[in-house]
Amino acid sequence: MSLAQINEMFAHGVVDALAVSEQDALAAATEAGLAAFAVDCDRARSRSAVLRAVVKAIDYPEFFGGNLDALYDCLCDTLSDQKVGLFLWFRHLHSGDPALVEDAKAIQGVCDDVVEFGQNNERQFAYAIQHAGAHPAPEPGVDPTPYSGREG
Repeated sequence: MSLAQINEMFAHGVVDALAVSEQDALAAATEAGLAAFAVDCDRARSRSAVLRAVVKAIDYPEFFGGNLDALYDCLCDTLSDQKVGLFLWFRHLHSGDPALVEDAKAIQGVCDDVVEFGQNNERQFAYAIQHAGAHPAPEPGVDPTPYSGREG
């Protein structure tokens, strides 16, 4: 996919994670003057964990809990602080997990609202969600790796 095609996706706010690689999208965003962040959602099993991944990726000073209104406010503030705009790549969002099905849709809705905010405020916000289906079932007798990545 060419840089022009990727930039066209940025203009619409949603980048098709199936049509472009994470590396190419992040590079194109940076080249277009957007602050670009990869949000690693691979271990996230709840809305709160996905939001912690956003906090970690963007380096927000404090965690804002499971509140989607606060996510919207933080993304809008971050977008307003940028000269051109902001791009987020949600890596491996397990939107097929029963606990995340509705929350993944709600997070996408927040991102769509931030796209509109950006358009109304002369800033560009774009995002891509790399859907990863459900997490694998846990193995009997093996504790899952905590979200922080620390081994028990």
